[in-house]
Amino acid sequence: MEKIPFDDIPALKARIRGEWGSWGRSRKVTQEMIDRFADLTGDHQWIHVDVERCKRESPFGGPIAHGFLTLSLVPGLGSAEREWAISGYANAVNYGAEKLRFLSPVPAGAELHSRSRLLDAEATPKGTRVVNEIAVHVVGSERPALSYQSIVLYQGRG
Repeated sequence: MEKIPFDDIPALKARIRGEWGSWGRSRKVTQEMIDRFADLTGDHQWIHVDVERCKRESPFGGPIAHGFLTLSLVPGLGSAEREWAISGYANAVNYGAEKLRFLSPVPAGAELHSRSRLLDAEATPKGTRVVNEIAVHVVGSERPALSYQSIVLYQGRG
C-alpha cells in the first residue's frame, strides 16, 4: 500500500477521482442496536422501537434505524483495502460534515456497507483538511441510505 504524507497536497490531490472506491466490510443493524440507540439519545419514536406497531402501520413494514445511528456506524464499517493511505500525521480529528442526507430507510436486520471517494485536500494553518464523500448502502440496494461529505483535519507533530 502506498503511503502518502498528510502534508503532500499534490500527491493527495492526484488521488481525487470521480469513481467510488471499493465496498468496505458490512455490518448488520439489529433491533437491539436500534433500541440501545433510542435509550442513549432519548429518541423513542415508534417507527424505530415499536416492532408490532411498525408491522401494522409503518410504510416500511417494520422498524427502521435512526438516521444518526446509521451515521454513527460509519467508522465501524471501515473502508475497503485501498491502494493508498494517509501517513505521517500525529492526529486526525473530525472537523465537520457537509451535505448530510438520509436518502432511504435502513430496516432492522439489514446489512450495511459503505464506500468513499476523495473530493479535496487543502493545506490550512492548522493542518491538512481532507474531504471524502461517503455513501452508506443497505447491501444489495442501488440507492444509498446515507450520503455525506466527511471533513477530517490531519495534524503534524509538535
